[in-house]
Amino acid sequence: MENTLYLVSFILVMSLATFVTRAAPFMLFHKQGEHPILVFLGRYLPPAIMLLLLIYCVKDINWFVDKGGVNELVALGVVTIAHLLFRNPLISILLGTSLYMFLKQNM
Repeated sequence: MENTLYLVSFILVMSLATFVTRAAPFMLFHKQGEHPILVFLGRYLPPAIMLLLLIYCVKDINWFVDKGGVNELVALGVVTIAHLLFRNPLISILLGTSLYMFLKQNM
């Protein structure tokens, strides 16, 4: 019973901490939404983060082995085409991840 109470209280505290850390920027900066720094960050930070994630994902691929990086390049191409066609990140991510897992399991 003590373990259950401990786990429930742990989950509640972590949920509250997560909510506060996610909501704090909106509460603190709601009047400064047009500040040039925030506009700059809002425009350029998402593509920069996506580029960093892409580099991180392909950094460990050994390009010089038998099928080095073919699965990753095919999945990346499908994600790019899906995003250009649908402009919906959820569809792009779902298609790319599904195709990559299919290729990884069957090729």
